Amino acid sequence: MRPSNLDLGVIGNGTFGALLDSTGTVVWCCLPAFDGDPAFCSLLSPKRDGGMWSVEIEHFAGSEQQYIPNTAILRTILRDKHGGAVEITDFAPRWRHYNRLYRPVGLYRRVRPIAGAPRIRIKLQPLADWGAREPERTWGSNHMRWLLPGHVLRLTTDLSLRLLRDELPFVLDRELHFVLGPDETLTQPIAAYIRDAEERTMIYWREWTRYLSIPLEWQDAVIRSAITLKLCQYEDTGAIIAAMTTSIPEAPHTQRNWDYRYCWLRDAAFVVRALNRLGATATMEEYIRYIFNLVTGERADLQPVYGIGFEAALHEDEAEALEGYRGMGPVRVGNLAWKQVQHDVYGSVMLASTQLFFDQRLQQPGDASTFSRLEPLGEQAWLMHDQPDAGLWEFRGRTSVHTYSSVMCWAACDRLAKIAARFGMGDRVEHWRGRADRIRTAILDNAWNEERGHFADAFGGDRLDASLLLLADTGFIDADDPKYVATVEAIGKGLRRGHGLYRYIAPDDFGAPETSFTICTFWYVEALAAIGRTEEARALFESVLARRNPLGLLSEDLGFEDGEAWGNFPQTYSHVGLISAAMRLSRPWQEAT
Repeated sequence: MRPSNLDLGVIGNGTFGALLDSTGTVVWCCLPAFDGDPAFCSLLSPKRDGGMWSVEIEHFAGSEQQYIPNTAILRTILRDKHGGAVEITDFAPRWRHYNRLYRPVGLYRRVRPIAGAPRIRIKLQPLADWGAREPERTWGSNHMRWLLPGHVLRLTTDLSLRLLRDELPFVLDRELHFVLGPDETLTQPIAAYIRDAEERTMIYWREWTRYLSIPLEWQDAVIRSAITLKLCQYEDTGAIIAAMTTSIPEAPHTQRNWDYRYCWLRDAAFVVRALNRLGATATMEEYIRYIFNLVTGERADLQPVYGIGFEAALHEDEAEALEGYRGMGPVRVGNLAWKQVQHDVYGSVMLASTQLFFDQRLQQPGDASTFSRLEPLGEQAWLMHDQPDAGLWEFRGRTSVHTYSSVMCWAACDRLAKIAARFGMGDRVEHWRGRADRIRTAILDNAWNEERGHFADAFGGDRLDASLLLLADTGFIDADDPKYVATVEAIGKGLRRGHGLYRYIAPDDFGAPETSFTICTFWYVEALAAIGRTEEARALFESVLARRNPLGLLSEDLGFEDGEAWGNFPQTYSHVGLISAAMRLSRPWQEAT
């Protein structure tokens, strides 16, 4: 049975991630990392049986699911029609070991009876080569192995291998344990090992969330979003993926269907800034290392997106053996956005880096040498601030001098001036402040549409774009500036539909957009609060929270009428927006006493 919606949970550990449906079935998991072959791919409808790991209860009556609070450990309860019930606990191990993080490519699972005499069947059916074939499998006394491309997957269990191999039904009368991961022998009793691993993983996540600087209100939503963002960083390199999936369409049967398992510098910068606001600065430090591995002495220009292992070329192909989410193909592997020119990337990197130079808590704060490594990005921003690009929405068929891109080029120069002042570099302050001021003047002269009475999406343009809501957040303009207020009000009238916002409404290469882009709704919430319409902002924020899936997670888009989730999942952009809006809107902690 294939998922019919995005009511999915996510588990992971900074090396890989997996998605589970409401019955606890693993429906998506790329191995051995986010950008790998999806051994579990039933989310995207393989043409052959398999691509999942399920616990099926006979006479199924319903399921319940929740995270253990403040962790990435997921519990699912399956109930049958006769009063029987089974509890499934799923997690990816993550804890500190010998002053390092232990985070292997492993899915750990406990299955135990909690009522009656339930009969279950375990189906563990990985596929290989993007769903094209069943991998060769072998087995021993207590384990099974699947020979995947470039990776051997091994299951160690205390379940009878005959019951597992032949997928035979049986009465669950004791707790069972499963370790699915690298081809390594388990050298201790599996029950004790799983219990210890679960406890260590729980301690890690609760310790991590304990030190988050969360707002007074909406704490559960913010914590869940923060954990989700943390799960989307590939810690081997510091890259942050946009989402764990590929090819979940932005609306039913649309051609807007992309692979998001890569690191967009813009999206990643938003993630870093959101986690910085919560005090989780390690993500920033790891991401800056990733950036410095991309920026070499030979060239300072940046692509908008890279692979998690610094790959520059992300060639786009189609996986013929997968029919797509609900059969809505094609399924894309790779993303041609790597070939695009998007000038906002320089400001994005700079905004993500700035706290590095001012936060005294950091073990390795930015210094003059770090500043000098960032200056070439500022030079690129200066050169490109008035040049056409594809924009942050990655238009494939047109280019313009997009206002948002130019504002981010301004932000790159502005932040370099501030960092230079931090180190008392008077000549560099003058250099970067001069360039920032000239870019700002160009934007004010060319992006303001006097006839329409609002900022436009591009120099000399007349269209609205939700990214204009960020002009105040970047510091480009004051929130009480009449031009900003007028732009926010115009966007509310032109792009808002009910409980959501379009990114833009002008048709593009693929026609007119059909769904609300969730982070744009959150941007509008923050903009409303910034211009003093706080109660309206709170009401809209609550309406979006109500449209999260049952586990508190968000995809990229929401249907205007039914609130149905569309787009890749879980979407870092959306969870960034939730955190930022909650931080702005929440009552202060003083009101709790």
